[in-house]
Amino acid sequence: MSRGRVLLVEDDAPVREALAQTLELEGFLVTTAGSFIVAKDHMGPDFAGVVLSDIRMPGKDGLQLLDFARKADPDLPVILLTGEGDIPTAVDAIGRGAFGFLEKPCPTEQLLETVKRALDARRAVMEDRRHRAELQSGDAAQRLLFGHSALAEKLRAECRQISRVPGSVLIEGPPGSGVSKVAEVIHLLSNRAGDPFVKTVAAGMEVDALTRAIEAAGSGSLFLNEVGALSREAQFALLDRLEQDPGLRILAGTTQNLTEAADDGAFDPDLYYRLEALRVRIPALRERPEDIPVLFRHYVAQASEQAGTPPRPIPPGLLALLMAQDWPGNARALMNAAMRFALGLSPEEDREMGLNEKMAQIEASLLIDALRRNEGNATVTAQELKLPRKTFYDKLAKHGIRAEDYRG
Repeated sequence: MSRGRVLLVEDDAPVREALAQTLELEGFLVTTAGSFIVAKDHMGPDFAGVVLSDIRMPGKDGLQLLDFARKADPDLPVILLTGEGDIPTAVDAIGRGAFGFLEKPCPTEQLLETVKRALDARRAVMEDRRHRAELQSGDAAQRLLFGHSALAEKLRAECRQISRVPGSVLIEGPPGSGVSKVAEVIHLLSNRAGDPFVKTVAAGMEVDALTRAIEAAGSGSLFLNEVGALSREAQFALLDRLEQDPGLRILAGTTQNLTEAADDGAFDPDLYYRLEALRVRIPALRERPEDIPVLFRHYVAQASEQAGTPPRPIPPGLLALLMAQDWPGNARALMNAAMRFALGLSPEEDREMGLNEKMAQIEASLLIDALRRNEGNATVTAQELKLPRKTFYDKLAKHGIRAEDYRG
């Protein structure tokens, strides 16, 4: 059973043993060190735990250990243990970057609660780093289109395949699903990536404006957002340009049913069939709820970076609540929710849950508790819960839970 790693630095052996036993009984994996020299080799960007250190130690003390930790990894939480006379020093240490301080002897509940908060913060940082590493290692589809579901992978595969084919593309998706983002990905994956990518709103666009946009795109790509709103004259002009210039790359985005619009005469049928030869459909969030945790974590990290604040730990219960919603506004609405959460203004946290949401929260909690008991061993956990292996992994995906996050 492991609830997270703690590096305990204390020169007094009896105190060190007592603290280690208290933490271990609560399921924490404890590494002990009697001095700065022993502790420093454990601290670094790859250490997924937190540091709990006494201030007064022979040789280099806890403040020097704090300074070393801040240089090794500014996001590594350091909790300082203080004696009665060390309170002013500990307060000063907070200003130098310590996560917190505890006065000895501290109540067990306070110790455990502080360590848990520090570990939650550390997990958020490590998750954000893993996510950034994944983004940097992939192509434009991997970097910009998020999600682990089969539908998300299918979307990325379609973008990669279509980007290699010359010709215009029709990109369909519900409101807020990121039609312009998919258009950008197709452009970046294509052999036109070094040429201009011009984005413009089709609504109200007349022939002259369309001509200027086509010329601005040149040998690159022109994205027409809500192409169904083009004026009738502009539709005819666009069709004419496409017939005259087979090399023209139009990425036409729409959130409406353009097939029905063409059948009803609201959109030129010839232009429609010219555009829809290459077609990409973006799935709604309600079709792939297992991607909601991935997207939400990314948006929280993004919003936190913009606000200049550390990412808040995301409780599994909140993820279950988000996954139980339909999200008619899709990624845009989820992004707004993530921004509110990052700023501490999230009504989603306070909303009363329905039965389905409560059941999802209970299921997620049971999965996490079992993974913690088995230190992230998925096979053993599935056996303990008496679940077939595929069913177990489906449930992890549903709740956005990663078994590796709970390994010792």
